[in-house]
Amino acid sequence: MPTYVYECKECGHRFEIFQSFSADALDTCPECREVALRKVLFPAGVVFKGSGFYVTDSRRAQPSTAGKKKESGDEKPDTSSNGGASKKEPAKAGAKNEC
Repeated sequence: MPTYVYECKECGHRFEIFQSFSADALDTCPECREVALRKVLFPAGVVFKGSGFYVTDSRRAQPSTAGKKKESGDEKPDTSSNGGASKKEPAKAGAKNEC
């Protein structure tokens, strides 16, 4: 059974009580006998742990990236025109060939 906190609007008396979910909320203060009780609500803490949460989960949808330019580090050399073989430049005259 959950614990609820009630506070009286008239005298400020605050107390906790165990109540089932199906029980009706209290409305009469046990101290001053006035019908002025209200439930005190507390925010629930949420902790996200693990690698299943992404920065983009709570953002608006971004425009399409179809027309976006590639960055210089993302480009791959085109090897389709020469079959993947690399061309060697002829050695210059007078250059020493070190092996």
